[in-house]
Amino acid sequence: MAKQERALRTREALINSAAAVFDREGYRTASLTAISGRAGVSNGALHFHFASKAALAEAVEEAAAHRLARITVHGEQRPGQALQCLVDATHHLAGTLHDDAVLRAGFALGSEHLYTGERDLRLQWTQWVESTLKRADGEGELADTVVPRDAVVAVVAATVGFEVLGAQDTEWLSYRTLTRFWRLLLPRLAAPSCLRHLQAAGTPAGPPPPGPPQPRPEP
Repeated sequence: MAKQERALRTREALINSAAAVFDREGYRTASLTAISGRAGVSNGALHFHFASKAALAEAVEEAAAHRLARITVHGEQRPGQALQCLVDATHHLAGTLHDDAVLRAGFALGSEHLYTGERDLRLQWTQWVESTLKRADGEGELADTVVPRDAVVAVVAATVGFEVLGAQDTEWLSYRTLTRFWRLLLPRLAAPSCLRHLQAAGTPAGPPPPGPPQPRPEP
């Protein structure tokens, strides 16, 4: 049992190390030596767990996909609150991207030309946004003039844009940026009867913003 636990810890350390190196250097230039060194294990131990750099990248993507699933499942079962669930999830996603190299690397691997994995986190996110906005439409939360597919395009384009831009400037992933975005979009997106109950800054039921506490902007 102790040997098995040690092997699991080594594997987890290698995944976290690979994510950090991919995040810093990109998949193309990342070396297995740098990954094993950062994890504090030998190259032989790395190859015991992962046959190649591509196999390591697949493990990073899988770990990142689980993190994304935990973000999106939060609050999904709140009836009549699909739009607030969407707002809260974008805040949680941005905060986790800011803090978590595994999630950042998982998203970035989808754009690597030299790596073709089976997962696509941006597609996973798009499909969840689509299903959430479909639920919002079915529950009467969307304005009459809103076409759900158009709303999906707007939300996905903005949030994936924040993810890409946030790799260079973390302000794009900040609580302030997400709040401003939703303040602009929600009056166009939500039905008037629903709008007054929505919080662009997120809700206590949603995950907290990253970093030190920040005062919520005045309405």
